[in-house]
Amino acid sequence: MSSLDNESQNHTAIVAMKEIANFVIKASEIIDTKEVDNFVSLLIDTYNNKAKVLVMGAGRSGLVGKAFAMRLLHMGFSSYVLGETIVPSISKGDLAIAISGSGRTQLIVDAADAAKKVGSKVVALTTFPDSPLGSIADVIVKIPGRSKISKMDDYFARQILGLHEPFAPLGTLFEDTTMIFLDGVVYHLMSRLNISEDQMRNRHANVEF
Repeated sequence: MSSLDNESQNHTAIVAMKEIANFVIKASEIIDTKEVDNFVSLLIDTYNNKAKVLVMGAGRSGLVGKAFAMRLLHMGFSSYVLGETIVPSISKGDLAIAISGSGRTQLIVDAADAAKKVGSKVVALTTFPDSPLGSIADVIVKIPGRSKISKMDDYFARQILGLHEPFAPLGTLFEDTTMIFLDGVVYHLMSRLNISEDQMRNRHANVEF
């Protein structure tokens, strides 16, 4: 390996990339597939019933949610993002997907609670199933990671996942893991619903900046 290669591999940004990628791989090995299947089943029911999907998250989690909502739209879902200017009312039979590492982000907890009260199903993607958000949700998918305000205190989880906080400040691990998890869900939905990339491309925006 050349000195240039050594320098590249030892660069702090590259080391951080590897740490985060390794964390995501380890997280993929412990995410409960039963929880994933429950999540996917709700999405498929929503699709088949032509119901709406409302994705919600604050800050960087909100950006992850927007990316997922976009892919749902490409697949033919009626998907929306909380906080956007064009969001219809949701009701019984619709689906709300709430993303919060801590499960305590008040805006998201309140929004999920409001969705639940009108009869929508609620999915929580969170590191803490016993959080206020988890108590509201019909389905929880536990996504390993460190939230902005809470560290993972479970010693076993920290050892198995190799949690290295200096490389991933605040909610980075949760957000990155959730992003890649949801991309995996997109592929799974494409397979289950027999949706091709060409079909998705036809729904992609053709008027862009």
